[in-house]
Amino acid sequence: MKNSKLIAVVFFLFVLVSSCKQHQEARRPISQASGTFMKKSIVRNKKLIAGEEGQINAVIKRNPKVKFIASSKGYWYSYSIKNTLDTLTPKKGDVALFDYEIKDLKGNIIYSELELKPQVYYVDKQNIMMGLRDGIKLMHKKEKVNFLFNSHMGYGYHGDNKKIGTNQPLLCIVTLRDFMPEAIYKKQSEIQPTATPVVKQEVTAETKSKDTITQ
Repeated sequence: MKNSKLIAVVFFLFVLVSSCKQHQEARRPISQASGTFMKKSIVRNKKLIAGEEGQINAVIKRNPKVKFIASSKGYWYSYSIKNTLDTLTPKKGDVALFDYEIKDLKGNIIYSELELKPQVYYVDKQNIMMGLRDGIKLMHKKEKVNFLFNSHMGYGYHGDNKKIGTNQPLLCIVTLRDFMPEAIYKKQSEIQPTATPVVKQEVTAETKSKDTITQ
């Protein structure tokens, strides 16, 4: 009788261990599938980035007279109007007043300046397009700059759910009208509560490029 009980206990333990082992082995394909998915996602992203870089490079090649500068963040830009006198650029704690329009890389207007209206941007304190967030901090007052952004620096995978599509690289033409510390902006706003603070027409040395970007 004792032997029968011992055999029963051993058999139960064997069944328990076997079932645990099978359960663990059954989980392996899930992990493998997850790893495969990640590898495929990385490959797709590399192809996407390469494709967008190819589109941007094509715009640059079609405009040999325009000097494009590569930024440290991976986008390109050129000057239509360059302020060669001022040295200050917007920083956190400033308010930037600017105008801009958005085009696709074929030159078709997606959003005009009129649609976007004059922009009032609290530098590094508001959620705006990543490319603009960085690009504005490179600009001096009165400059007009053409930015070529890949989709990562634009609206990414989702677009803007309106006119900008999925993974769409963009041409943004930005004019920085002025920038000032927040305290000064608020004082001017109190004086003129219904209007954008007046931009002072300071005398600056500007160079205008006669070359335009062609798509």
